[in-house]
Amino acid sequence: MKHDWTRRRAPLALAVAVVVSVVAVVSATTTREGVALSIAIDLAIACVTTLSLPDLKSSHPVVSRAALTLLGLDVAIFITFFLNSSTNFNLATGAAMSIVLLGLSFLTGASGQISLGNGAFMGVGAFAMAIWSNHHATTPIFLTLLIAVGCGALVGLLLGLPATRLRGPYLAGMTLAFAVAFTFILSSFSSWTGGDSGLQLPTEASAPRWLDGFFHAGTSPLTTTTLYITDVAIIVAGVAFFFMANLFASRTGRAMRLIRDNDVAAELVGISLPRARVVAFIVSSAYAALGGALLTLINNSVSPATYSFALSVTILSLIVIGGIGTISGAVIGGIIYAFSTNVISWITTQTGLNPQGKLREPAQRHNFRRTFDPDDALCASRNLRRGATFMVPRACPYSGVT
Repeated sequence: MKHDWTRRRAPLALAVAVVVSVVAVVSATTTREGVALSIAIDLAIACVTTLSLPDLKSSHPVVSRAALTLLGLDVAIFITFFLNSSTNFNLATGAAMSIVLLGLSFLTGASGQISLGNGAFMGVGAFAMAIWSNHHATTPIFLTLLIAVGCGALVGLLLGLPATRLRGPYLAGMTLAFAVAFTFILSSFSSWTGGDSGLQLPTEASAPRWLDGFFHAGTSPLTTTTLYITDVAIIVAGVAFFFMANLFASRTGRAMRLIRDNDVAAELVGISLPRARVVAFIVSSAYAALGGALLTLINNSVSPATYSFALSVTILSLIVIGGIGTISGAVIGGIIYAFSTNVISWITTQTGLNPQGKLREPAQRHNFRRTFDPDDALCASRNLRRGATFMVPRACPYSGVT
């Protein structure tokens, strides 16, 4: 019976896909919307059918991860068509930050190296994207992103070579120095980076003509552009997560975890510690540069103040909260980074709290200083000590404290 169901699974999925495609094309308002809807549903059916194959995860793990990635991308892109511009903007920002967190999760969670400079690595990719776009405005988006990734990987290589001799707080100190010095380096090359004001992209990213009809044709340009950038960010994040999932499960990923747990044992089995640590730095910096380049594309501008040391601390905090060394932790951290401001605003609106309000009025503080006497605190501390030693406490003569 189980064998018959396995044999009939593919024809049944094909029949369902054909019926759904016909219904989508007929019920849609335009032909393009019907085609887009049918493609999305058919892709989801194909991915679910592939994932339901027996022993697929153990026999063909790469195919299983590819099907799971395509299913996630299909669902995420389909959802963006029903969200407003503000939510899509936050979603794109979260996708870009999740890529950065994924790289740091590999560096710190897998290889055990501490880095406080991923904010600066993001800045490398962001400014590489902006500088190249200002000098070569006709370059395709994905090619420009690859150039930014290459620049980030090169900086990671230069920083990773001396990092092979450092451990623990010394390595953190080196990356901290790079993060602090990065803004000053940008100021020194103001003719390229634009100084404190930063750089603006020459044109906003827009969908190609052959895709323009799928992005809410007839709506405002802002909605269309935001939707297209959000879908690009989601696709890039999905590809990055797919490669990182395979890297975690590969021989290199297992070697990184062995180095993290016991570097002596790793050397005994023939793993080169310097090489592995440099590779970890290159991968982490490349992912950070990709996330920074996406943020430049999303915001259509870049500023040196954005990539300060505070951003590096924020990145490290997010990956610790989400779950260091895990792929899901990067997703959770990206969602927190994207929507935390909206959640805090909603809480303050519902509760009436003012995060920037004063705890006490000036008159209340004045009354507190006027009624407080140091002798009262001294007497109270003595009574506390007497109570701890089973002695009878004495009355305080100044304010009636007993």
